Amino acid sequence: MACVGVFVGYLPVTTVSISLPVVQKALGASTSDLSWVSDAFVLPVAALILTAGVFGDVHGRKKVFQAGLGFCALGSLVALTAGSVTQVWIGQALLGVGAAALLPMTLALISHVVPDPRERGKYIGLWTTSMMASLAVGPLVAGVVLDHAAWRWIYLLPLPLSLLAMVVAGFVLDESRGPVGRRLDWPGQITAALAVVALVYAVIEGGAASFTEARVIVALVVAVCSGVAFVRVELRSESPMLDLSLFRSPAFTGSTVVVMISFLGLIGFFFILSLYLGMVQQLGTLDAGLRLLFVTVPPMLLGAVVGRLMRYLSPRVLITGGLTFTAAALFLLMDISTDTSFASLAWRLALLGLGLGLAFPCITATAVSSVPHHQAGMAAAGNNAFRQVGGALGPAVLGALLTGKAVDTLPGRLTDAGITGATRDRVTAAVDADGLGAVARLPLGRDGGAALGALSRSFLDGLQLCLLVSGVVMLLGALLAAWLLRPRAGRLSGRATTGGATAVPDDGARTPVAGQR
Repeated sequence: MACVGVFVGYLPVTTVSISLPVVQKALGASTSDLSWVSDAFVLPVAALILTAGVFGDVHGRKKVFQAGLGFCALGSLVALTAGSVTQVWIGQALLGVGAAALLPMTLALISHVVPDPRERGKYIGLWTTSMMASLAVGPLVAGVVLDHAAWRWIYLLPLPLSLLAMVVAGFVLDESRGPVGRRLDWPGQITAALAVVALVYAVIEGGAASFTEARVIVALVVAVCSGVAFVRVELRSESPMLDLSLFRSPAFTGSTVVVMISFLGLIGFFFILSLYLGMVQQLGTLDAGLRLLFVTVPPMLLGAVVGRLMRYLSPRVLITGGLTFTAAALFLLMDISTDTSFASLAWRLALLGLGLGLAFPCITATAVSSVPHHQAGMAAAGNNAFRQVGGALGPAVLGALLTGKAVDTLPGRLTDAGITGATRDRVTAAVDADGLGAVARLPLGRDGGAALGALSRSFLDGLQLCLLVSGVVMLLGALLAAWLLRPRAGRLSGRATTGGATAVPDDGARTPVAGQR
């Protein structure tokens, strides 16, 4: 059931990402609107995943697991009947609430059933395989649907899957709870949610307009103040939502930081790649989805294998090597153009998928195995929360970079294409007001083809910048993994360390943090 839960939770990610060009045309959405389509899903996951973990500990993991499936079904229904981009945002947000409940519960269920950290790695590998299978199936589902029906029907599959899994879970899952004494931490929840939402709002709106606007500055101030308040609240709480003593483990800290910046690069890459395949190469959704399989299938195939490899190889080696492969693939993709062939694109995407397949199972397993068993659920929720913060920032940051660079270079590209004077001003004004997709809707007559060609070239300018940033982010993740997960001789804070991960005795004790009662 854990594998089914993560499959349902992640299904909207690539299903929607690959459909963004179609959604943009159907609803007349701007690039900023499209960023919010992606982030409307990711933001609730990032903001609520820690609270969902506590709810599971207090009220029962089976109940929260079923509630998550219920929210996924409701979100699918809302988006399935959407007639505006606002309703799509609402449906995506409900799907995000469901995923926020499912992700920590699925890992907590595995930790409950498989207490041995070494044995658990194999099952977390299967969990990762299910996650990547969901990312692989999404584009194919979207492609088949969009070839035969309206875009809204991409939301159909999660509806029966969620309802069926919710019923089956009622029969096959046993109820389990966390340590006695766990309570809901509302001050921590409120400050964490404010920090995440304000930060992503500032990045998206700052990129779409200007970072000097008053509302963007206010959002950044709210994000910083809320983040500081969250740390202070958690240090003083008797039952913290995220026990900050977990960060005393270098393995937990390293895996959490690495997964956050890696997902920033990865989800942002999916966002810009889907726009490239649809807007520049003018591919249908199914053709675009087939290309994305080269990213998602290798991790799916490697998941179980890597789970076994972790018995023999240090997580540091696998994570560092995997992220280095990923960074190399992103740098190699920087020379793609309007007419890049399927074969030329496919091998570079496969290299990227290989790197992800090596790194991601190890990151999650390291986070969960580096803390006492009774804190495994909190560790899983914390790792997933930072994963989703990175995932929320990915489309926001790379979308802002893509739009900014493309808009800056568009006038020069139009001039190079022979479009000058009033026509050039009209095109650039439309892009400034409504985003890059506005060019296709302008009645430009015989200049239409040249304008679209100039738009594609300016888009590629932005794409190259985004790929460079994504590659640097992944390389930074590899360097941090090599440093933070390095073997430490002797004992650190009473914890013996082996192979870069911290082996913690499950004695049920909780290390107090300074300032904590």
